Amino acid sequence: MYTTTDERGILNNYAAEPKMSYAEYPSEFQRRRYALQGGLAFLLVGLLVLTAFGVS
Repeated sequence: MYTTTDERGILNNYAAEPKMSYAEYPSEFQRRRYALQGGLAFLLVGLLVLTAFGVS
């Protein structure tokens, strides 16, 4: 941990910075999976909205 002290004796601690890593583009399987999950989420939210309108 990196620490500095100013002229009044106050400590200032700095957190250790983690190594950077870059994201990788998703594979074809992952993209299909994301599309399926998005479609299911869209259906679920649509059914919830229709149910709310039907009940009210």
